[in-house]
Amino acid sequence: MNTANRTDIGRVRQENEDSHWVGELQGGIVAAVVADGMGGHLAGEVASKLTVDALSASLGAVAPGMSNEDCEALLRSAIKSANEIVFDTASGNERYSNMGTTVVVAVIEGERAVIGHVGDSRIYRLDADGLIQLTDDHTLVNELLKSGQITAEEAAHHPRRNVIMRAVGTDPEVEADVSITSLSSSDLLMLCSDGLTDMVSHEQMLATLQSETLDLDGKADRLIQLALQAGGDDNITVILLQGAASKNREG
Repeated sequence: MNTANRTDIGRVRQENEDSHWVGELQGGIVAAVVADGMGGHLAGEVASKLTVDALSASLGAVAPGMSNEDCEALLRSAIKSANEIVFDTASGNERYSNMGTTVVVAVIEGERAVIGHVGDSRIYRLDADGLIQLTDDHTLVNELLKSGQITAEEAAHHPRRNVIMRAVGTDPEVEADVSITSLSSSDLLMLCSDGLTDMVSHEQMLATLQSETLDLDGKADRLIQLALQAGGDDNITVILLQGAASKNREG
């Protein structure tokens, strides 16, 4: 499986509170995580790093040939464990009292991707039908949009569009959304923080990911550049994954 990952502090923030990881598990299974921390000076960086470290450790238990149900259960358990670590750390240290983080995670074996998320970081799949958002933002504005209280245009400019309804580490328990999606060897999976999606339009992301002149690293670089050119208001993190993973991989 081909991978590319990039992170950038952006043009406004003093620290990069995003954390990310891409790793190969047993049997060539590939896993990836992006976390976007919050909570004041350095606390967000601590929350996101704790979460990425916890998940990378927990996902070591993923084994080749696991059933969908077992893999989903393991991913839920891994996110729950990360939540406990961040919450306990915050509870025991006043300087970290408000910290939390979003998280998106993907575990890919063959043509199966198990994905999980909390917050407003996102996972997209690029396939023959276009660029599809696979995650549903856990934000106030998305709840208002889904209930018909505001329009998509109003959501894009809503003053509270960054208010998150779920995060890792802010409460003793957290509910993660976990699902299964299929991937062909030509499909591309993108994990990203909102520093990308708040700055770069769907059309710009689609055009970049469909480019026939850029390789995977070039596409990741271009996405970061687009976010910076648009203002770079937040930290920006992108992971791109393409091709079959594990023993079924081609070539």
